[in-house]
Amino acid sequence: MKRLLITEARLATMVPGAQPYGLIEDAAIAVEGGHIAWAGARAGLPAEWARAEQVRLEGRLVTPALIDCHTHLVFGGERASEFEMRLKGASYEEIAQAGGGIVSTVAATRALSEDELVAAALPRLNKLMAEGVATVEIKSGYGLSIEDELKMLRAARRLAALRGVRVRTSYLAAHAVPVEYKGRRDAYIHEVVLPGMEAAHAEGLADAVDGFCEGIAFSPEQMARVFEKARALGLPVKLHAEQLSDSGGAKLAARFGALSADHLEYLEEEGVAAMAKAGTVAVLLPGAFYTLRETSVPPVASLRRAGVPIAVATDCNPGTSPLTSLLLALNMACTLFRLTPEEALAGATRQAARALGLAEALGTVEPGKRAEIAVWNVEHPAELAYRIGFNPLDRLIVGDVA
Repeated sequence: MKRLLITEARLATMVPGAQPYGLIEDAAIAVEGGHIAWAGARAGLPAEWARAEQVRLEGRLVTPALIDCHTHLVFGGERASEFEMRLKGASYEEIAQAGGGIVSTVAATRALSEDELVAAALPRLNKLMAEGVATVEIKSGYGLSIEDELKMLRAARRLAALRGVRVRTSYLAAHAVPVEYKGRRDAYIHEVVLPGMEAAHAEGLADAVDGFCEGIAFSPEQMARVFEKARALGLPVKLHAEQLSDSGGAKLAARFGALSADHLEYLEEEGVAAMAKAGTVAVLLPGAFYTLRETSVPPVASLRRAGVPIAVATDCNPGTSPLTSLLLALNMACTLFRLTPEEALAGATRQAARALGLAEALGTVEPGKRAEIAVWNVEHPAELAYRIGFNPLDRLIVGDVA
């Protein structure tokens, strides 16, 4: 079994405790069989590791590899014209009602083959990986037919194989109502969303089930039907909730023990309390907040007081968050939402792992976890959220490959 010893590191373990960032000076990390066998101050390194292959980092900062826990990375086309429309005053709802928004991306996505979707998504994935991302969640939701939703999920699985990155997929057929089902939301759920979920599960394409609970999408009652089916299939759930209004989505997500509720700009105290009780992670998406020029900020102080875990993600998508920089998302989370740099980095490591149901394997640098490690040319971990448009990644170490 291959062994690797990483030394001369400033290690931000991101293990919660008395020391900010879990920071250890002059640290060493011992890797065996792709997992972390030991991590701590180099002076305490067990003697048995003296002869292991060694990588000296000359004082560089080490963190867990980053995790982007909410993306729509697979899609066709672009929506730059809607960017112009918003700048001229059109709202998200007005664009959707005019035939734009998600529905316009559906047409472009349906027109592409699986191979073409993979080719279109690869540059976006490459950009995330170049900034230290080793795990990414990818949703369907732009097919809105059974075969096109499955096509998107198959493309996401292929991206993982092509780049050696960990991909978690979310089945998001309950994202919008396609034009052929206009005015027939319940029929769409019955005829497409539920049987499509069964097909995705049977093919091993879905790691979780997601939905959009909002006036322009689906009601809590409709989403409950989707989540009941997911529960019957043994699939965990997530939810786009309280992005445009307080629709009760966060409470619904908590009732079903959701891994996460995402966006949350209009979340009220009752929803916060429900999430805290259920252990549901709050995933903040500052890229969408910025792009939509939102003014209602997620209730970060309330989430903190209640002990709700807070994650941060890009929400990479063609319409409301054309963002492929998780580092920039960290800066936005601090600047726009007033997270601390430590909270933001935890949100893209430890808490992001929790939002994907991967907390036992990823998100911190400690024994037993997978060796997925980012090495940075910075002095202090706060620099990762402080800088704007600057990528200080030195390298990614995944498994025992340095």
